[in-house]
Amino acid sequence: MADKKAPTRSQKEIEAELSATRERLTRTVDELAFRVSPAELKRRQIVALKAKANDAAFTPTGEPRYDRLATGLIAVAGVAIVLGLARRVFHKG
Repeated sequence: MADKKAPTRSQKEIEAELSATRERLTRTVDELAFRVSPAELKRRQIVALKAKANDAAFTPTGEPRYDRLATGLIAVAGVAIVLGLARRVFHKG
């Protein structure tokens, strides 16, 4: 059996490879820290919420969905009426 040795690398080549690996790991950790930062999570949630609200209120062509807007306005009016009645019933004086 012939001995098949792996090609030998010089100390400088090994150090360069270690340095490159360290740089890649640093960039990866920085990217992960950015992705889980509270400010970035908040920004992504706001973008998702705005997109969801726009999808609910407007058609793909950009026209308002009056049926959904009317439902929202009716719900707001209903809450206002219930709160007004509750205030009238429970308000003393």
